[in-house]
Amino acid sequence: MLTPPGLKGKQYRVTGNSYPRLVPPNKRRRRIVALVSTVLVVAVISWGAVQLTDIFGSAGRKLSAGSCPAAAPSASKSAAHGAAGDAASPAPTAVPKPQAVTVNVYNATTRGGLAGRTANELKKRGFKIGMVGNATPALDKKVKESARLIGGPSASKALLLLGTHIKGAKTTSDTRKDASVDFVIGNGFTALLSPAQAEKALAVATKPSPKPSAHC
Repeated sequence: MLTPPGLKGKQYRVTGNSYPRLVPPNKRRRRIVALVSTVLVVAVISWGAVQLTDIFGSAGRKLSAGSCPAAAPSASKSAAHGAAGDAASPAPTAVPKPQAVTVNVYNATTRGGLAGRTANELKKRGFKIGMVGNATPALDKKVKESARLIGGPSASKALLLLGTHIKGAKTTSDTRKDASVDFVIGNGFTALLSPAQAEKALAVATKPSPKPSAHC
């Protein structure tokens, strides 16, 4: 067979079924090596992506677990801590009975006789009645809400109790030394709540706060 011009002595082999083709012997090897290298690179990249996903996923799970509230202490530890707390600080003062609360009733509206009627109703419910009359000039005709409940630092529980008998009242404090409270009737006053409504309101006002859940 004659050597085609331009081959210059290079070795070629004849391939193909339809017609002879001259292919350099090293070219096919290069293609195979390139294909294998590409497959290896893709495999390494895929493996690295899986590892990164697993690492960051584990970190996220650890952060979520760390944000959960700590488990509640055992009953024995809670009891010991409670005993220590009771010894360190006094127990909170309970809401007094109406018989232990002295209420001064004042009328800050233009409706006559309102203080007397309200005082009688509070007396029927067990409250002690102190002063009854018109409001002071500082409050007369200036109370827009249903009532203004006023007491000193030691009357917070008494004010809470009295507030359950009237809807829409505003509570304020002054510097008096005793535990008496003032019930100043305002322009928004219509009537006291019924005894049943007052009892329900007191139960809601003194209901303990729910304990936080131990689950995330």
